[in-house]
Amino acid sequence: TGTTEDERFLVISGWESTSGNALYFKDLTKPNADFITVVDNFENDYNLVDNINNRLLILTNYKADNNRLIAISAEKPEEAYWEEIIPEGADKLQNVSLIGGKIVATFIHNASSAIKVYDLEGKFEYDMELPAIGTVGGFSGKKDQSEAFYSFTSFTRPNTIYAFDIANKSSKVFKAPTVDFNSEDYVTEQVWYESYDKTKVPMFITHKKGLKKDGTNPTLLYGYGGFDISILPSFNITRTIILENGGIYAVANIRGGGEFGKKWHKAGTLKNKQNVFNDFQAAAEYLIGQKYTNSEKLAIEGRSNGGLLVGACMTQRPDLYKVAFPGVGVLDMLRYDKFTIGRAWATDYGLSENPDDFDYLMAYSPLHNVVPGRYPATMITTADHDDRVVPAHSFKFGSELQANQKGDNPVLIRVETSAGHGAGKPTSKQIAEAADLVSFMFYNMEEEIKYEVLD
Repeated sequence: TGTTEDERFLVISGWESTSGNALYFKDLTKPNADFITVVDNFENDYNLVDNINNRLLILTNYKADNNRLIAISAEKPEEAYWEEIIPEGADKLQNVSLIGGKIVATFIHNASSAIKVYDLEGKFEYDMELPAIGTVGGFSGKKDQSEAFYSFTSFTRPNTIYAFDIANKSSKVFKAPTVDFNSEDYVTEQVWYESYDKTKVPMFITHKKGLKKDGTNPTLLYGYGGFDISILPSFNITRTIILENGGIYAVANIRGGGEFGKKWHKAGTLKNKQNVFNDFQAAAEYLIGQKYTNSEKLAIEGRSNGGLLVGACMTQRPDLYKVAFPGVGVLDMLRYDKFTIGRAWATDYGLSENPDDFDYLMAYSPLHNVVPGRYPATMITTADHDDRVVPAHSFKFGSELQANQKGDNPVLIRVETSAGHGAGKPTSKQIAEAADLVSFMFYNMEEEIKYEVLD
C-alpha cells in the first residue's frame, strides 16, 4: 500500500505468492471514491512508479519478460487504454524513478546496472555514466527537483552515495564509507561459460591484480538461482579476507534468477530446476579448467534457496568441492511446504503432493540424496528462530551427512541463537559467523590466513 508523491492516488497491491500481484487504486481528491480495479489476478507483476497528472506509471512484466513501463489512465484504466512508455528491450528493466521532469530507468545489462534517462513521454535522451561496472541500489529524488541521490557498489567498492545532477548529467560522491581496503589492488572480470546444455552463463571473478592462474588459488564460488532474484555486484567485507590472502571470489549468475528476465527465471524452476545446479557445477568446472583453482581449493556457498543449491550440488558432485556452506537452506524438498510460509515457494519448486512434481523433487532433494560416501568439509548454518526456512531442514540434512560421511572431512552445523533467517542480524553476530566460515574454509584447504591483531 502506498500513495503517489503528490498524494493524489492511493494504490494497493495484493500477493498470494512470491511473484504476481493484483492492483487497485483510489483517487483521494474525489470524496467517497471507490477503489478501482486495474488487475485482480496474480499472474504478473505490477509495481507503481508514480503518477504524471491523472496517469499512473506502472512497471510490469505483463506481455514483457524483461519488463516495460506503461501508463494507466485514472479515467480509463481498462487494458485497451494502457499506453506503453518504455517498451520491453533486450535488457531487463529493473527500476524506474521520476526525477527532475525525467524518467530515470535502471536496467540490468549482463548482470550489472545500466542507467538510461528519458523524457516523460518515453523518448530516450542519454545513458548515465556510472563510476564502474557495478550495481545501482536505487534513486531518491523529487519530480520537480534536478538533484537526485543514488547508491553504487561493486565487488571491490564499498557502498557509496552519489549526488546526480539531472540537468548537467554529472555525478559526484556525496557520502563514502571508510574501509581499510584498497580497491585499486583488485580486479573483477566477467566471463561467459557453457552450462551442460550449451547455455551461456555469466560469472564474475574477483581477485588481486597479477594473480597467477596456476590452479592453486583458494576460491569461494557463490550462487543463488531462484525466485527471479538477480545477484548483482556488491561489496562484502567478509570477501576481502579471502581476496587479501590471495584467494578468489566468484559469483555465477545461474538460471532461476532475474538477471535476464522471466525466461531466465522460468528456465530454473519446477521441472527445470536441475538447470540451476548444472549451471553452478559448470561454473566450478570452468574455474578448475581455466586454472583459477582446483577441487581441493574450491568452496561453494549459498543461502536460503542458495542453501538448496549448495546442498544439491554437494550431493550430486561431492568430488568437485573441498568445502561447502549451505546456509539457512531449503533442504527437504518433499516437506518444505508444511512449515511457516513454505507453500508460497511452490511457484518455483512445485509440490510433492502432485504426482508430476514428486519425481523431480525427489531426484534433487538434498536430504533424500545423501548416501554413504565422501562429502566436502561442510559447515551448515542456521538459526534457532528462523521462521522463514525452519532450522529442521538444516538439522535433518546435517544428521544425514554425519551418518553417511565416509571420509575425513568434518561435517558441522552452526546454530545461531536469538536470530532468524538473516535480516536484521546484528554486526557482532555477522562478524562471528564470517570469522567461523572463512577460518573453516582456509583450515580445510590447508591455507594460512594472514591477519593483523588490532589494539
